[in-house]
Amino acid sequence: MLSKGTVASMDRRMALKSLSCAAAAALMRPALWAGTPATVAGKPLRGLFPIGQTPFTPDDKLDFDGLTAQVRFCNRGGVPGFIWPQIASGWSTLSANERFAGAEALLASGKGGRTALAIGVQTQGNDLPGAIAFAKHAANNGADAICSLPPLGTDAEVLAYYKAIGNATELPLFVQTIGDMSVDLVVQMFRAIPTMRVVKDEAGDPLQRVGELREKTGGKLAVFCGKGVRVMVDEMQLGFTGFCPVVALADVYQQAWELYEQGKPREAFDMFGRILAFDSITHADQYLMVARGIFNDDTRFRPTPGMGEGRAKQPPLTEADKQAVRAALHMYLQPYLRG
Repeated sequence: MLSKGTVASMDRRMALKSLSCAAAAALMRPALWAGTPATVAGKPLRGLFPIGQTPFTPDDKLDFDGLTAQVRFCNRGGVPGFIWPQIASGWSTLSANERFAGAEALLASGKGGRTALAIGVQTQGNDLPGAIAFAKHAANNGADAICSLPPLGTDAEVLAYYKAIGNATELPLFVQTIGDMSVDLVVQMFRAIPTMRVVKDEAGDPLQRVGELREKTGGKLAVFCGKGVRVMVDEMQLGFTGFCPVVALADVYQQAWELYEQGKPREAFDMFGRILAFDSITHADQYLMVARGIFNDDTRFRPTPGMGEGRAKQPPLTEADKQAVRAALHMYLQPYLRG
């Protein structure tokens, strides 16, 4: 039988161990800057903001049902945001009429929902009036934010472009960086454009830049990551507060982020690990949106510049292939699916 002194000593050791674990978890999570933007219209500008895909019917017409189904899925799954159209959406394959009509459809479908909807406004050929038209159209139809890739040009020309876009509406502006856009240019834009709230950083090595971006903006500029969100554990630890994968498992990604914010880094690691493991299943990337009831079996895609041929040229799946993905989804991820 243990003595009272032994029991008391064990209790102290257990308490110290618990405190040490809590302290370690706190160290794993960078302190949130006091100025980090929290919400727009009551919706948080943090967490998962997946990039919407652009589905088409077999006769190459924009599939409005498939487009709006992604918004409804995000609302059901507690996903804070949704961005369309961007690179993964195949924005450059869309006509202006398709973009206007697609934006109207998805904004109408998300009206009253909890998911913040950001509309991409970039154009080809450095068409600033066209970008402003997309921005004003987004604002007039109830968007929560606008997002834009940069034009081709010098730093001064890029700054002038984003100033014009930012001044076109009162909506929060998401800036996506690419190529060799420097931290100093992003900081200069942030100081010059009152509506700039988020940078989706895909220039250079974002993991090496996030600390400097946060420091030089006093934590008032939210830093989102893209590039498929394949290193989310590092991204969370380094201070990214937004994540932009595709839609299919955005609800599971969101749970990884929520666990991390709750001071549970091991549980967040495990949740993210489930995503990586599921991605290793043959044909999962090709069929998951159908298996989750978002797209139809006959949904088609256009070749996406910057993303390879993608699913536009993939061979059709057999019924056995489809059943294998459905079975894996049920076996491995069912308890974690919200959408």
